[in-house]
Amino acid sequence: MGTYIARRLIWTPFLLLMVTFVTFALGRFGPGDPVEILMGQYSNPEVVQRIREQKGLDDNIFSQYGRYLSDISRGDFGESIKYRGRSVGELLEKRMWVSAQLAMAALAISVSLGIPAGVFAALRQGTWWDTATVVTTLIGQSMPVFLTAPAVLIIFALKLDILPTHGWGGFFDTRIILPALVMGIPGVAILARLTRASTLDVVSQDYVRTARAKGLPEFTVRRRHILRNALIPVITTLGFSLAGLASGAVIVEGFFGIPGVGLLAIESLFSRDYPVIMALTLLGTTFFVLANLLIDLAYPFLDPRIRLGGDYVAG
Repeated sequence: MGTYIARRLIWTPFLLLMVTFVTFALGRFGPGDPVEILMGQYSNPEVVQRIREQKGLDDNIFSQYGRYLSDISRGDFGESIKYRGRSVGELLEKRMWVSAQLAMAALAISVSLGIPAGVFAALRQGTWWDTATVVTTLIGQSMPVFLTAPAVLIIFALKLDILPTHGWGGFFDTRIILPALVMGIPGVAILARLTRASTLDVVSQDYVRTARAKGLPEFTVRRRHILRNALIPVITTLGFSLAGLASGAVIVEGFFGIPGVGLLAIESLFSRDYPVIMALTLLGTTFFVLANLLIDLAYPFLDPRIRLGGDYVAG
């Protein structure tokens, strides 16, 4: 297991280098010169050229990329083009924590509702409970965020008038409920369907029938033999769900007026704020890689037969 962790950690910097280089190259060769964007519409060509020379933008791409890596190794992501005089790190510091809280709340909703719903439907296969669960999850999965958000606002804010509609007050504030619900609903549907399919596959295994034949209590059979093994593919999906939450946050934060990274990403894309875009790409990739590494490390705790890099592999 230690060997596997070492291999993943060694590979991670190379992956980040590839992602940062592609993003950096797109920022340099993409539409819109960074200096002209900085100077505005009525810029002087001579001034633009002088600033380009001062910032080293006339150097070759590899020299520029080397300086960029040297800067970010010290935690310096550069200065924002849209918010002049403010560093990228300053802009991201508070917004990242806001988005992290929203993502945690949405993930908690997805896991706490999706996994139990999937197990419930699988253990009642063929009944109307199973059919109702499958239909509900299909509807939830097919509804995009930009349709779910107005729907929950109409129900909980306009009709019932029990929840606030916009703003941010922290993890334990009621204003997090609606955006977290909007982001978490697709995850509930995906996890419920996957858990149902995985549970049905595990229930038919010989070791489950053997456990019941030995007279073990049904609660023990479900907890130790069914749920534990059924969660392995579900845990794998959680890593990809994080990417879905990140993309959903871009729409949700803008819709509910939440001052998070998603709203900053929209502003940066429209204003071509390349330093912010590159920083968001690098941080997002790092988070996604580390999250998937943690999920891989959780496998041995679910199934002792899995020893990553050892003598056994998952069957």
